Amino acid sequence: MRKAELIMAIVMGIFSAYLMWKSAELPIGWIEDEGPGGGFWPFWLSFAMLLSCLWMIISWVRKTSPLSQSTEVFMDAAAFKGFVQISGSLIITVALFHVIGIYGALPFFLIYYIRFLGRHSWSFTLFMAVATPVITFLFFEIVLKITLPKGLTDEYFYPIFALFN
Repeated sequence: MRKAELIMAIVMGIFSAYLMWKSAELPIGWIEDEGPGGGFWPFWLSFAMLLSCLWMIISWVRKTSPLSQSTEVFMDAAAFKGFVQISGSLIITVALFHVIGIYGALPFFLIYYIRFLGRHSWSFTLFMAVATPVITFLFFEIVLKITLPKGLTDEYFYPIFALFN
């Protein structure tokens, strides 16, 4: 577990630095009358991720976290099964973005994750599966004016945009 924590922190730190570098090719500040620049969210989220990775490395060196002191196996059979279930469903969700958009794919992922993996009630699952895409739409598309992929459902959003313009 100790070695896995260090390797993951280094790999994610390198990936974070790369994303910061690439996102800085676009404006990372606030653009007057438009909102955040195209690189704003990727840059600052990657920066936060880089800080987290650096903190993980410091904790690993100082052996202050339980994981940095652990000699257990990184991933047993049960953990690997969970990893495959979650990463597989995420891959399918991202693949569906092109077809039914993020607002169509996200409810399917949430239903699978919350109801079938998390074993929560149907009422909570359906609430989250409806509320999350609606709130995401309002936040990104209306407030920040950042267009997210809508796939073949794009034309169904025109009346909603007309309400807010």
